[in-house]
Amino acid sequence: MADHLESIQILNTAIIKSKEKKIDMSYEEKLHSICSTPALEAINKAISYLAETEKISRDQSAIQIIDTLKDLDTIWNDYVMMEGLEKLKSHLRDSHL
Repeated sequence: MADHLESIQILNTAIIKSKEKKIDMSYEEKLHSICSTPALEAINKAISYLAETEKISRDQSAIQIIDTLKDLDTIWNDYVMMEGLEKLKSHLRDSHL
């Protein structure tokens, strides 16, 4: 049993170390450059607008906006995946004829 737990611990450590290699360490540069974009300024204005019109905090407003964008992204990812699967199924059906 101790060997089993040790193996799991070694594998967990290896997984974490392999993920560290994939981290892009230039995130600070990217974050700084994004912070000065017109798009981020527009998002900031949208946060303020939503907070004001809905009488909620800016934090709540930001969360709602991010959640909505994530939902849209998920919906479109699912749609694109389904379209791709349908095309693949159609191609496979056509190739069997």
